[in-house]
Amino acid sequence: MCGVRPDADVEPGTLLVAAPSLLDSNFRRTVVYIIDHRGEGTLGVVLNRPSDVPVHDVLPAWGPHVSEPQSLFVGGPVEQKTALCLAALRTGEDAAGLSGVISVRGPVALVDLDADPDQLAPKVKGLRVFAGYAGWDVDQLAGEIERGDWIVVPALPNDVLASPDQDLWGRVLRRQGMPISLLATHPGDVRLN
Repeated sequence: MCGVRPDADVEPGTLLVAAPSLLDSNFRRTVVYIIDHRGEGTLGVVLNRPSDVPVHDVLPAWGPHVSEPQSLFVGGPVEQKTALCLAALRTGEDAAGLSGVISVRGPVALVDLDADPDQLAPKVKGLRVFAGYAGWDVDQLAGEIERGDWIVVPALPNDVLASPDQDLWGRVLRRQGMPISLLATHPGDVRLN
């Protein structure tokens, strides 16, 4: 398989699951949803890092419409004063026919936070707002995947709305085939094993 890039499987709507060996505090045991991946770089958001800040405190118009726990999620270490919003559209809704959203993959869309939330809310199953994002320059992500920092897997639409009281990291790993599913049993701290 000479010539296949390590990031060849990365595309909008895939997940990067942090390998147990990735100890960087920004990404330890995280699941990153890829929003954009192209020659200039890659952009995604961490799905499993809720904050204690209610969305209502930052974006009052969107506060009542976001999914539980209705708090901002820390999307990543880049531009944490920037907000990104992902929505899971209801069955039968098409992002191309809706103003204020851009399709990412399947029913998952990026929401324009300047749009009218009251217009959009009935058309979505759920919304999640992220403070900041995870970003990689050209070839940076390919190097991290090659080093074994990330496992690239398909996302399910409900992953973007996963409840923070579920272990999304373990759940995503468990639904992969062997041997990847075994990683879900990796203890957070091997000294406790």
